[in-house]
Amino acid sequence: MNRAAIAEVVTNTDSTQNEDNVECATSTVQDYELTYDEQRERERLERLVERAFYQAGLALKELRDRRLYRNTHTSFDEYCKDRFAYHRSRYYQLINAATIVDNLQSCLQFVDILPTAEGQVRPLVPLNPDEQRLAWTQAVKATDGKVPSARVVKDIVDKIRERTKLPNPYRVGEVCLILPKDNPDLRGKSGCWCIVTHVGDFSCTIDTWDNEYTVKIEHLKSLEYTDSECEFMGELLKRLRRLHQLPNHDSSIDWQLAGLGKRYEAWLTNVQEEVLHTFEKAYGLIET
Repeated sequence: MNRAAIAEVVTNTDSTQNEDNVECATSTVQDYELTYDEQRERERLERLVERAFYQAGLALKELRDRRLYRNTHTSFDEYCKDRFAYHRSRYYQLINAATIVDNLQSCLQFVDILPTAEGQVRPLVPLNPDEQRLAWTQAVKATDGKVPSARVVKDIVDKIRERTKLPNPYRVGEVCLILPKDNPDLRGKSGCWCIVTHVGDFSCTIDTWDNEYTVKIEHLKSLEYTDSECEFMGELLKRLRRLHQLPNHDSSIDWQLAGLGKRYEAWLTNVQEEVLHTFEKAYGLIET
């Protein structure tokens, strides 16, 4: 074959390959494009992903408020552990988040973005509803209209708290979880519940089953109990304190009391009530 013939074959081959490549590229672009219905479906599914934590919080709140767990579990805490592997801190995070997202709905007239993850909402919990909306709006604007990270939200919240000097959020009779952090007086009290007995400007006096403490508000976390649940826990604390203060009582009592002092569900199980009742009868605190 002469050089001219070879050149013609090569030219034809390159032309064919170029046409194939163009056709392939066009086909690929067409495959990547979405129809109008597909785009709408994508947006719908993305919204479901973004609001999954919100829907979970709403569902948990309804399950709790209507006590729809009562046929299988004595407490909401036990139900969540068994059914969802959620501990108290987690399901309250989701419930609080759903409540706050509902509050932020009115922000849509200023910023067209709502939280897409529970962590973005968590820093807003200490604020009142008006401050929550203000903080979220400022956080979205600080990120040029994008979804702000939890860190951005927290920074905005810290500035608002410094400026407004938020009052003590706790009230007398409220049931709280103790957070020892760097307080040596609270060593060994991690995970214990307490009752607030006095509220100061920046601290609270609290009672536990074995002692009384004055702590800063950052060493407490509300367990978000209802009024009836707080009343029950207040009466329970009195029962535990009476047993603990008995002179020369059996050491096994303190072991039981320490366990109940860390079990911060709002109700006792039947077995726990029976054990506590037995101790009270044995020491004459109640009539036999």
